[in-house]
Amino acid sequence: MTPRALELYLHKNIPLSKAMEVAVAAREDGGIELSAPLPPNLNHRGTAFGGSVSSLAVLSAWTLLHVELGRAGLPSRIVIQKSEFTYLKPIDGEFSAVCALPAPAVWNRFLTTLRRRGKARIALEASVRCGAVEAGRFTGDYVALGGADGAGAAGGG
Repeated sequence: MTPRALELYLHKNIPLSKAMEVAVAAREDGGIELSAPLPPNLNHRGTAFGGSVSSLAVLSAWTLLHVELGRAGLPSRIVIQKSEFTYLKPIDGEFSAVCALPAPAVWNRFLTTLRRRGKARIALEASVRCGAVEAGRFTGDYVALGGADGAGAAGGG
């Protein structure tokens, strides 16, 4: 799936991504970077709204799982079970969230569990940046439920 096709998929299946004007900035094996412009994500102080910032991080990890599970031949329903976000700096411009797969041993154990049990949990981390400045850090636990079409929303469902 090309970055543009992935972006269109997100906009169609996760409407918040369209409202936030999320773009797929980079897609590589084992990593994803999503970006969002400031104007549709403003708060009353002229900086990025905290909900938009954390949503982009949550979505980057969900998107990475969606892509990598599809690549592994395991399309799944992906839901977030737990999340933690630390805000480090105000964001006054375009911002991005970068998420990479964990160490190969962790990823392989996750895939093995999903194949065997039809359900697996994994912790992912993402960094939110505004230019060269790290503005936030995200950690989330995701659950993959095998056998679904992979079109589950990036949320508790």
